[in-house]
Amino acid sequence: MRIPLSILDLAPILRGQSASDSIATSVALAQRAEEYGYRRVWYAEHHNMPTIASSATSVLIAHVGAQTRTIRLGAGGVMLPNHSPLTIAEQFGTLEAMYPGRIDLGLGRAPGSDQNTMYALRRDPGSADSFPQDVLELQGYLTGATRVPGVDAVPGKGSNVPLYILGSSMFGASLAAALGLPYAFASHFAPQALEAAVAAYRRDFRPSPQLDAPYVIAGVNVVAADTEAAARQAFQSVRRTLAAGLFGRGRVLSDDEADLLLAQGAGQHVDSMLTHTAIGTPDDIREHLEGFGKLADADELIVAHQSPTIEGRLRSVKLTAQALEPAGG
Repeated sequence: MRIPLSILDLAPILRGQSASDSIATSVALAQRAEEYGYRRVWYAEHHNMPTIASSATSVLIAHVGAQTRTIRLGAGGVMLPNHSPLTIAEQFGTLEAMYPGRIDLGLGRAPGSDQNTMYALRRDPGSADSFPQDVLELQGYLTGATRVPGVDAVPGKGSNVPLYILGSSMFGASLAAALGLPYAFASHFAPQALEAAVAAYRRDFRPSPQLDAPYVIAGVNVVAADTEAAARQAFQSVRRTLAAGLFGRGRVLSDDEADLLLAQGAGQHVDSMLTHTAIGTPDDIREHLEGFGKLADADELIVAHQSPTIEGRLRSVKLTAQALEPAGG
């Protein structure tokens, strides 16, 4: 049986494109994902990043939801230290009221920003320390069993929007296991603790009203193209973009400048982050994803389709779905 596929859409603002272009691409990508049988599309909260347009995840979900019909949509994730639990319960309760049975809420503990951005968000640097308690408070609002006397989320109360714990360390695995929630591992950019964290989560999982058995979603990058040469060329552009974003000090770099960064040591860091990346034709993608699914002991794969062009990302969505179609499907 084919492992379920989903998409993590970082809503990248590609070179020469605007935020409006990025959002239009997110709509097109979700529509393709729906057409080709993906289970869900998630959007990640980032702030103060000039190449990512998914800062307001709930707004983006609402826009995409209006232009799709069946695919699940959610946050992958909301960085809960940046928000009050009540605010997120109201936002996602509203989304569930708009698109019943289609909304997911993935939660992360990292602030997803630097110190100045954290100030601009008016967040306390220690707010991540209360993440477990905030998850429980948020869950109470969504299930209708509020933990704050006299305070309900409207919309949100009784919506039972499913929660997912996101992480790249043992902390998230332990929390997801203790709360009986599904666990999504960010192996698409932080692969180091994948196997240990998933093993700990499965070992320590306690059933809950939301989930009776452990459920693991693992992140993986995909660069699928019609030829291996085209996929390799696209992957090199991905490496350049990541190197420039991490080490370019906010400057727009030429390809030659980015290649110099990669050669001077950034390449080792970038390639470590991209450890779990499937590159090539559909046959290559199938082999890699089947192997990765076993390595990650995953129940579902969430794919970040990487390409320097809109057309390349949309093509990758189709080729990857076709690659994992069951025989005769």
